[in-house]
Amino acid sequence: MALAVSLRGCEELIPQDEWVKKLARSEATGVPLRIKLGLDPTAPDIHVGHTVVLNKMRQLQDLGHQVIFLIGDFTSLIGDPSGRNTTRPPLTPEQIKVNAETYYRQASLVLDPAKTEIRYNSEWSEPLGATGMIQLASRYTVARMMERNDFHDRFKAGSPISVHEFLYPLMQGYDSVALKSDLELGGTDQKFNLLMGRHLQAEYGQEPQCILTMPLLEGLDGVEKMSKSKNNYIGISEDANSMFAKVLSISDVLMWKWYLLLSFKSEAEIAALRAEVEAGRNPKDAKVALAKEITARFHSAAAADAAEQDFINRSKGGVPEDIPEVSLSGAPLGIGALLKSAGLAPSGSEASRLIDGGGVRVDSSVVSDKALKLAAGTYVVQVGKRKFARVTLA
Repeated sequence: MALAVSLRGCEELIPQDEWVKKLARSEATGVPLRIKLGLDPTAPDIHVGHTVVLNKMRQLQDLGHQVIFLIGDFTSLIGDPSGRNTTRPPLTPEQIKVNAETYYRQASLVLDPAKTEIRYNSEWSEPLGATGMIQLASRYTVARMMERNDFHDRFKAGSPISVHEFLYPLMQGYDSVALKSDLELGGTDQKFNLLMGRHLQAEYGQEPQCILTMPLLEGLDGVEKMSKSKNNYIGISEDANSMFAKVLSISDVLMWKWYLLLSFKSEAEIAALRAEVEAGRNPKDAKVALAKEITARFHSAAAADAAEQDFINRSKGGVPEDIPEVSLSGAPLGIGALLKSAGLAPSGSEASRLIDGGGVRVDSSVVSDKALKLAAGTYVVQVGKRKFARVTLA
């Protein structure tokens, strides 16, 4: 069972035979395995894509193993070069502190806080000092470092590689030595760094950790990996209504991968649900169930139910109960200026585009005239399916 839980949705488990031995030893001795996940606080918020590895941590935690949530406050000062074609700008200590303060609070929405060991890699990295850093660097060769894809490609292209970037995988690998980890989790883009941990543990006379990589989750567009920069993400601190609606917006094909990587339903339950859909059940039923599960995890079951009702109201053209109240002056006011002032459109040109596309309603009537001026009064203004405001114009 423990192996099946480990393998669910994973990209690679390296080496699997060693992990099987570790599991057997743990079961025989009653000593839990130490399972590590490190995250650099490069941004203050975690999105649903980040929770793929957190979900795996929770599954292993529920089997009784010790999970370690490692905040890379030291490695953030270096900057992770993984997947980069340029040097990543390092964060300042102040930025790291602000971001780290929110990380564990958000991760606790997935992990069991009472059973999670929280560590910061500055604990052992800072005391290393110059001498320790030089000794650590002697444990790995430049030739092996240059086998790493991003370094290799940048060198071949003549792009700069700073010497300090070589320190990042070394320091991440040293985290495994300091924590004596049995298993380290990460995305597929972290494979080189995770293998570094195995190498350094052997160098320091420890039993090498196994590594488990999870696939990168495609975002709402179903093409690119979930990323804030691509605006295809769901932040786990987003309001319940937006979270629910965004899950419903994914494709029917992508839904099943999200089920595998994000749902806590068993694989048997997911297979049964998929069989029902393939037999003719509306796939929207399955998507609603997934949306409610994810929304309830980060909010509550009641909030998920309310978000579902809100979505139904919007889909029927109804007005949600709780919409922003906006007061504006300057009546009569053009519809474009009103949309911009009410925060329903970022600019006048975008307001015009929305009107041209039939995406603007005032008191349930579609606006087709961009020259429309609204007199003093109160109006319910809708943009698209999800943006509403009750605008009082004086």
